[in-house]
Amino acid sequence: MSEKKANVQWQGAGKEGSGKISTETQALQAYPYGFGSRFGDDRTGSNPEELLAAAHAACFTMAFSFGCKEAGYDTKTARTEARVRLSKDGDGFVIDRIELTLHASVEGLDTKRFEEIAQDAKTNCPLSKALASVPEISLEAHLEG
Repeated sequence: MSEKKANVQWQGAGKEGSGKISTETQALQAYPYGFGSRFGDDRTGSNPEELLAAAHAACFTMAFSFGCKEAGYDTKTARTEARVRLSKDGDGFVIDRIELTLHASVEGLDTKRFEEIAQDAKTNCPLSKALASVPEISLEAHLEG
């Protein structure tokens, strides 16, 4: 089993408040976030959806590479972009869509098998399973080379 942790320190009320995100590995160390970086154009801080996108892309890409190896293929490169959409839902908000786009180079792998491995990774990576309540998780996969 593996357990990881992060923490947030928040100060202030509502839109005027701000927070700092830190991770156990110090990949993020008191990294700022707040209303402006989540709902506005402030690019000096992060936000939960961006962090979720990074985590999902990382988990999916690793699962894809492991799936290729299990099928007898070595992944040369794999690059995934994840887009997480936060939409208004009544008085609140909901994450209603995640789009994964994979570009990979895997020697000897045909398109059909590539798509099967990518779909399996999308369905079975731990973050996809944790995000099962998201109504739409799509995958666009491109085999390169």
